[in-house]
Amino acid sequence: MNERPIVPVILSGGSGTRLWPVSRESYPKQLWPLLSDRTMVQDTALRGHGAGFAPPIVVCNHEHRFLIAEQLRAAGVTEARIVLEPVGRNSAPAIAAAALLQAEEDPDALLWMLAADHAIPDTAALHAALAQAAVAARAGRIVTFGMRPHRPETGYGYIEAGVPLRDAPGVHAVARFVEKPDAPTAARLAADGRHLWNSGMFVFTARTLLEELEAHAPEVLPPVRAAVAQRRSDLDFIRLDEQAFKAAPSISLDYAVAERTSRAAVVPATIGWSDVGSWNALWELGAKDADGNVALGDVLLEGAQDCYVRSDGMLAAVVGLKDAVVVVTEDAVLAMHRDRAQDVKAVVERLKAAGRSEAVSHNRSYRPWGFYERLIQGDRFQVKRIVVTPGRQLSLQKHFHRAEHWVVVSGTARVTRDEEILIVQENESVYLPLGCVHRLENPGKIPLALIEVQSGAYLGEDDIVRLEDTYGRT
Repeated sequence: MNERPIVPVILSGGSGTRLWPVSRESYPKQLWPLLSDRTMVQDTALRGHGAGFAPPIVVCNHEHRFLIAEQLRAAGVTEARIVLEPVGRNSAPAIAAAALLQAEEDPDALLWMLAADHAIPDTAALHAALAQAAVAARAGRIVTFGMRPHRPETGYGYIEAGVPLRDAPGVHAVARFVEKPDAPTAARLAADGRHLWNSGMFVFTARTLLEELEAHAPEVLPPVRAAVAQRRSDLDFIRLDEQAFKAAPSISLDYAVAERTSRAAVVPATIGWSDVGSWNALWELGAKDADGNVALGDVLLEGAQDCYVRSDGMLAAVVGLKDAVVVVTEDAVLAMHRDRAQDVKAVVERLKAAGRSEAVSHNRSYRPWGFYERLIQGDRFQVKRIVVTPGRQLSLQKHFHRAEHWVVVSGTARVTRDEEILIVQENESVYLPLGCVHRLENPGKIPLALIEVQSGAYLGEDDIVRLEDTYGRT
């Protein structure tokens, strides 16, 4: 890694429905601290931070842009380019956009494509494998990373390693890709010594990737080129043109290029990788007690064995269960056998079909300025807790159908109410009549927390008329 610095390209697009009820569309698994004190996207960004690496390109949903930016900043990852996908189109269009952006500066830059929500505990081994991959990638290869299997696994695709490459020690040609197998096939593949789990990570130059997309998936590049050419700046973000990007097909890089190219290569590696694709995977990765249990949060275990129990809210007591998963959030509880971990997705699909908000969003909703959470809702009234980050402000706005009463419980608020500017401190309150123009700001050094009581005929979030907004929302 002593030539051009490697550019990490972090794809942060999935919703992680198999980790419901913690992971949901509005706040997916990569934004949660599931394996350490840092969130998964922070851990991912820090693996490619420092000497030998350029600032990362992060491709994400525009709804998550402020969360991603704040988490990167908190982790000390600076100068990241955050590219906003107007719609999800799988990994091939996403990485094509990143490659086109990078090619404007340096078409021979080395790109390292990785997901934001995977676990890789052995960073030293990862960097060693990356150095091997870089040699082959600079020679024009599309290099992926194959994980040496330690058990039969039906949830991963496999790669059959072919002959070693003479000019790239530790790297093999790819003999073939294998789709996710059934259990007997997985057992055979895991035992034969030639097949590796497909990690979905790749290394290539921007030039090589664009050439191979042109050759094997030419339908991808024209709309993505147009989306990149017509991009615009949105604060600190790069927003791809929506109409152009919508025309791109939804296709993974594996299908678009890796399984079709003659340049595919693989680095066999043992780095502790997991796609963290289920609660059972988190049990496998977690620190266990003497009875094999992983317990997080306010949890009490009595006679439990080999269980994963997590509570982000109330006390969760588990008695006499074996191989169970129990996950408690403020608005949902999941209980199941660990062997059924892959079936959580079916629960989410049923909730969506029923129109249940729990399928896609939490009781706590995050905004660029902080967050709010619903406490009580009744006929013509609603009570929320609002927390505003120091130095941040809400939009200048008004409502047609509700009045609001704010009670500050910690910190100091600067409140605009029509022509007035008010300073409201702890244990003080302010009333905002229906239709008044208002804004809430935190001018202090600590988080501002307040209780909001809404009253009126309609209390939906769409009854907000933004007159001015720091964050470019409408």
